[in-house]
Amino acid sequence: MADLSSDFLGIKSPNPFWLASAPPTDKEYNVRRAFEAGWGGVVWKTIGEDGPPIVNVNGPRYGAIWGADRRLLGLNNIELITDRPLDVNLEEMARVKADYPDRAVIASIMVPCTEEAWKAILPRITECGADGIELNFGCPHGMSERGMGSAVGQVPEYIEMVTRWCKENYDRPVIVKLTPNITDIRYPARAAHNGGADAVSLINTVSSITSVNLDTFSPEPSIDGKGSHGGYCGPAVKPIALNMVADIARDAETAGLPISGIGGVTTWRDAAEYFALGAGNVQVCTAAMTYGFKIVQEMISGLSEFLDEKGMTLDDLIGKSVPNVTDWQYLNLNYITKARIDQDACIKCGRCFAACEDTSHQAISMSEDRVFDVIDAECVACNLCVNVCPVEGCITMEELAVGAVDERTGEKVVEEYGNWTTHPNNPAKVAAE
Repeated sequence: MADLSSDFLGIKSPNPFWLASAPPTDKEYNVRRAFEAGWGGVVWKTIGEDGPPIVNVNGPRYGAIWGADRRLLGLNNIELITDRPLDVNLEEMARVKADYPDRAVIASIMVPCTEEAWKAILPRITECGADGIELNFGCPHGMSERGMGSAVGQVPEYIEMVTRWCKENYDRPVIVKLTPNITDIRYPARAAHNGGADAVSLINTVSSITSVNLDTFSPEPSIDGKGSHGGYCGPAVKPIALNMVADIARDAETAGLPISGIGGVTTWRDAAEYFALGAGNVQVCTAAMTYGFKIVQEMISGLSEFLDEKGMTLDDLIGKSVPNVTDWQYLNLNYITKARIDQDACIKCGRCFAACEDTSHQAISMSEDRVFDVIDAECVACNLCVNVCPVEGCITMEELAVGAVDERTGEKVVEEYGNWTTHPNNPAKVAAE
């Protein structure tokens, strides 16, 4: 099987699958179980400074979004950073690292935005033997109201400042965890890079309210009739995370900055997509909370088999898709596809017809005996029909050559334009002419 051993920032682990800073990594017992199950590393649940104890709610801490089959698509979390004493966490980290020297142990930290607070905690992290630190600039609830978490992560100047403090007072890798609750992820990533960060990790959770109880009229999870926004995670946030990872990987100002990908990683395929878009490893939380720690074994075997089939190494995969991510204006307008319906596979449900007739381009016809066909001259290749069809592979998109003609009408269905920069309707081109 393909070698999945990872060397991220010089931190070695047997595979690139780490557990993210979250409830699954809150104590020694959990982390030992995780390592026995096969995880390559953990980012310990975020620790804070000595002082007044963190107090979590004693009611529900999670809200949820499910698919039609009750599959968990997203979790909303209102839990704060660890409510266990700093000394206890550091002692447990030290014991775990001593017993599992081949696994990555990263300390996630969140303290007030003062140089003194960071200087005070960093030597203690060094003493516990952690392989590096992750600066939690992402948490959108509870701690952000206290001037930490995403309150820092939304201000690039603060990110750069705190990162620089840590680099000046800590001699191991510094990873900056970014919040997605921002307009353009490149600016906080650039700030982390300018501050000397060794890597960034993203995304942290998305600020959200998942639902409202229509009997009590309280947001869920509800605490004595009241609710609060929380952090959204799970499979539903993966598209957001992939886009932000790609933005950083493509940005000239952060070129080469290592990325730890987080957000909805549930299968080996999810992880492979992160690697292809430039992530050097991935961190997992919701999948472990849903299915247990042994889910990593499927991730390991699946990714290994995939790399073997492709004849690739993990390093070959990392960044493989980045050159293929571009801005809309550079997409090839000569590339034309049309929908094709496999009549043998069609179950005649009519969903493609209803979707296209009511909400798209009236490009699917229906005969009296419910045979559905594509009208090429009207089909704009939006592929909505593919996405609503309940039969996988029944509707596909077929590429047409430049100059192709609709057999029914004799009309040319593919013009030769190139991309938007050369299209005759581009305002910039019209103005130049």
